[in-house]
Amino acid sequence: MQGETSKDGRLTTHVLDLASGKPAAGLAIVLDRLDPDRRTVAQAVTNADGRCDGPLLSGVELGVGRYELTFRAGAYFDRLGLSLPEPKFLDEVVIRFAVSDAGAHYHVPLLLSPYGYSTYRGS
Repeated sequence: MQGETSKDGRLTTHVLDLASGKPAAGLAIVLDRLDPDRRTVAQAVTNADGRCDGPLLSGVELGVGRYELTFRAGAYFDRLGLSLPEPKFLDEVVIRFAVSDAGAHYHVPLLLSPYGYSTYRGS
């Protein structure tokens, strides 16, 4: 059912920098909920392990619906001091996904490089 929530569900992410072979520390992330109206529901910065210090959403905060994660890749690459052409090929990586079971664990990892990325539903 649309908008249904649970106390057990959670949404997590982590980012791996494929160019360096290390976790992407210090990468800013914004999470928007798209249903029923777009609104920002969480913001975080990845820690030394490329993870957020806690779930982006958990419990009753996580509801059935559509979401969008925005990873601020361009600013991350700037902080690393990489010499990339402007405008950058990847500035923001946007991943839209849906939660159909608010009681489940949704893990959305990002494998990132200056010229490509990959994602999947992890565990």
